[in-house]
Amino acid sequence: MLQESDRSTAPSNGLLVLAHGAGAGMRHTSMASIADALERRHIATLRFNFPFMEAGNKRVDSRPVATQTIAAAVACARQLRPALPLFLGGHSFGGRMASHAVLEHDLGAVRGLVFCSFPLHLADKPDTARAAHLPEIRQPLLFVSGTRDVMAEPALLEGVAGKLGATLVWLETADHGYRVQKRSRTRTDSVFDELAAAVDAFVRPLC
Repeated sequence: MLQESDRSTAPSNGLLVLAHGAGAGMRHTSMASIADALERRHIATLRFNFPFMEAGNKRVDSRPVATQTIAAAVACARQLRPALPLFLGGHSFGGRMASHAVLEHDLGAVRGLVFCSFPLHLADKPDTARAAHLPEIRQPLLFVSGTRDVMAEPALLEGVAGKLGATLVWLETADHGYRVQKRSRTRTDSVFDELAAAVDAFVRPLC
C-alpha cells in the first residue's frame, strides 16, 4: 500500500520516500503529520507499508524483506515523479532500514537520507552498534531526533553524527514518538513544523 502526499499547487522541491516505524503504519497520525508539514514546505512524500504491517503482524520484517520493500517503493516513486530529486528516509525502524537499503540495493540517485528518530539503541540501553554501517553511506545524512528520545542518547548520537559529518537537529522537548512537553517547550510552532524546517534546510542545497 502506498500513499503519495503532494497536493500543493507550487512545484515540489524534492520527493522523500518515507518509511514508517515498527509500531505504526504509514497512515499513523505522526506519519501523516510529517507528510503534511513537509507538503507545506513543498517537499513531496511517498509513504508505504512494510509487509508485516499489511499483514497485521507485530513482529517486524527481516532486514532483507524490509530493504527490498524500500527498494520497490523507491522504484515506484521514480515512476510517479521522475523529475523530482529523490531522498530516502523514515521514522525509527523505517529510517534504520533505509540506511541499509541504500547500501544493499541499487536505488539509483538518492540525494540524501533523512532519519526521523533514528533508533540508535534500545530504550535506555546506550550503544552505537546500530550505526556501525553508516560510514559506508556516501550520501549526506540528516538526523532529526527529540531531546527526550530514549533510543538516542544525546552524547552518543552527537558523536555518531560528528564522525559521519552528518547534520543533527534536535526537536525541542520531543520524545521518540514526537510527544512534547508543552509547559517547558519554548518554540511556538508544532514539532512537525520544526521537523519539516530541518528537512527543508537539508534538502534545498541538494536539489
